[in-house]
Amino acid sequence: QVQLAESGGGSVQAGGSLRLSCDTTGYPHSHYYMGWFRQAPGKEREGVAAIHNDGYMTVYADFVQDRFTISRSSAKSTLYLQMNSLKPEDTAMYFCAARREATGDWTRPETFDAWGQGTQVTVSS
Repeated sequence: QVQLAESGGGSVQAGGSLRLSCDTTGYPHSHYYMGWFRQAPGKEREGVAAIHNDGYMTVYADFVQDRFTISRSSAKSTLYLQMNSLKPEDTAMYFCAARREATGDWTRPETFDAWGQGTQVTVSS
């Protein structure tokens, strides 16, 4: 079973940037389709972005609006989320997730098998 650990969260002002990282252990990184989710207090967990096992095919939620970039390094077994032009509404706990299947609705958290513990992102106005 793959294990995930996020890092890189923090507090920034609106318009700032953060890069989240997710280290994977326990199984070959390239075997997994991976995604980033976020959850704000009182709200459901929502998909932010996902990336195919090959590291090239990516998808994003509409609210990302070209501000975020998901990427992965198989050599480092790490998933990244570069977040630019952050807004207060981006404030949430951010989670990385992994699944063996590359098909299926990536926005549905229940389709992912493994999760990290989350890293908090707080954006002030």
